[in-house]
Amino acid sequence: MSIHFRRRTLTLSLVAAAALVACGGGSDSGTNPLKIPAAPLGVGHAETAPSADAASAPPFVDNASSNQRGDARYATLQTNAGVRVLAPFLDLWQPRSLLVDAGQSASANGDFPAVTPSDWSGMPGDASDGLVLNAQVHAANIQYVVDATSKRTAAQELQAYLDDRRGKGYSVTDGLGPLTEAWRSAAQQTTTISAIPVDAATVKYDDKGNNIGVGGSANTGFGAVVDFVGNIGENGSTEPAKRFYKYARPWRWSSEVKVPPSLEPVKSPTPATDGGFLSGHAAEATRDVIAMAYLVPERYQELLLRGLELGEYRIFAGMHSPLDVIGGRIQAQAVAAASLTTGANAVGTRRTDAYQQAHAALMPAVGASSPAAFYDFAHSQGREVDRFADHDANKAEYLRRLTYGLPPIGDTTQVARVPKGAEVLLETRLPYLDDAQRRVVLKTTALPSGYPLMDDAEGWGRLNLFAAADGYGAFNGDVAVNMDASLGGFHALDHWRNDIAGPGKLSKLGSGTLVLVGHNSYSGGTELKSGTLQADSVNALGTGDVHVSGGTLACSGPSSVVVGGAYTQLANTTLSLTLGGGSAGRLEVHGTATLAGGTLKITLRPGFVPAVGDSLAVVSTTQLAGRFDAITVEGFKVTPMYGATGLTLHIDG
Repeated sequence: MSIHFRRRTLTLSLVAAAALVACGGGSDSGTNPLKIPAAPLGVGHAETAPSADAASAPPFVDNASSNQRGDARYATLQTNAGVRVLAPFLDLWQPRSLLVDAGQSASANGDFPAVTPSDWSGMPGDASDGLVLNAQVHAANIQYVVDATSKRTAAQELQAYLDDRRGKGYSVTDGLGPLTEAWRSAAQQTTTISAIPVDAATVKYDDKGNNIGVGGSANTGFGAVVDFVGNIGENGSTEPAKRFYKYARPWRWSSEVKVPPSLEPVKSPTPATDGGFLSGHAAEATRDVIAMAYLVPERYQELLLRGLELGEYRIFAGMHSPLDVIGGRIQAQAVAAASLTTGANAVGTRRTDAYQQAHAALMPAVGASSPAAFYDFAHSQGREVDRFADHDANKAEYLRRLTYGLPPIGDTTQVARVPKGAEVLLETRLPYLDDAQRRVVLKTTALPSGYPLMDDAEGWGRLNLFAAADGYGAFNGDVAVNMDASLGGFHALDHWRNDIAGPGKLSKLGSGTLVLVGHNSYSGGTELKSGTLQADSVNALGTGDVHVSGGTLACSGPSSVVVGGAYTQLANTTLSLTLGGGSAGRLEVHGTATLAGGTLKITLRPGFVPAVGDSLAVVSTTQLAGRFDAITVEGFKVTPMYGATGLTLHIDG
């Protein structure tokens, strides 16, 4: 049962007026007109994220096809995009020659001279084969592998074997959690490496499965999806960079690195063509999960983490070092963006077609009748089944694997650059933002500068796609978010979990719901014009004024929601509070609260049942002006008690 308390617009009788005063008349009960504060102004402009100057940093997405070996035109750092994106490695290690020439020749081509194979031995220790330029980073890089391989568990050793020998496209699909089997079935994926190796006789080294599955017309219900994943690797070879940088595998650097017995037989006997930097497995896994995350953004972060996890298992295998797998991630992000913006996946409507086909196949396969139900199913398993079920744990693991604890070696205060085309990597995860906004999200969530290998000229190394999927990291300019709930999915409901800083303002428009979860400190204010803005943490609304001119402001977190400045609510709007024990769900306004009408809707958290006669403090403020037009309380009759510094509801029955 609910009751309504409606604001009077006619002259009250003396009896009614006396009753109102007894209930706490408030400061506007006289004849003075209510003064409505203006909406916060913010900083008056949006932030931008321009790409690096193309003359000094040729965009990878425009030059991806240069990532080749065996062609003299692309044998140098300057001419090969796949090599150039990893150029900061030259601050750590100087190869014997600055050419793609390890076991590689190339005939002269126009003005480009012939390439003759280097006589690099592939064995570290000989200064003539290369020179360590940063001994501290190099030592930490190899020691990490020594420690990881000496302390690995039996489970880690098994996973290292599986991720080494099994098709990477098959391995990473378990990042889909509850959707894994539906994906594998639709893609018709197979593998012949699934059993635990018992001894040397049962170890398998060549997966006879089909890796990413069956594409094209042979798979009418999912072929476009499989083709999309297959296309993501175009121009993605790691061999040119391996043969340019000529950095040995960790087990060649140190005899203390312990390769699992199951993988000893696959150690290459030809070190001169078996460089460790960069990791091909890590690069392929990262490309695959980016493609899958684009198509199934409901598991975006979990898939990205699975890609980095596979990279770490290359370290547990002793086959690669942290720098090797970091390099694989960096190059793979650039390769994936190139495929989506200038490559095969950018042709015609392939991106849209693959996205739609993925959902058309997977939703009925798991019994989901709507995008919301599909999202819920994708997150329906606990950690005992889905090892990626814990968002906060995933976030910490992803961040750890971005740097592996290697300390910064340069200036850590440089503003992040965003590579040309990188915004496409967020296209389906943040579909309600435009490209310019997605670029700013990437900029404000990027890693600090200064880490080894990650300060490439374009900015690929500093991208933190996991954090970017949680929305802005800062409002350095004003941000307007327009969500159309009729489009479903993240258009209808999304959560921003980052701790948002900055001087800018947030404006919420459209019919969708945006949920703010972080401990935010942005100071430019918040304006809700339409739809729903849900505050699920104490500082969700930043430190500035909050102005509700349309839609619903919902406070449903485990504590009170603080408005750092003034709070203004206009007519035909709703303040929805979900009350619980203590301060849960209350609105705490540190400035003046101006109520120019609107509705206050109160619901109760499970287990919270106030008694008749109780008084519920719902809004506290330094000064209260005005009234709500209506108040509803789930299951109770109440009398509102307006005071000079807040609103309390008395439970009548």
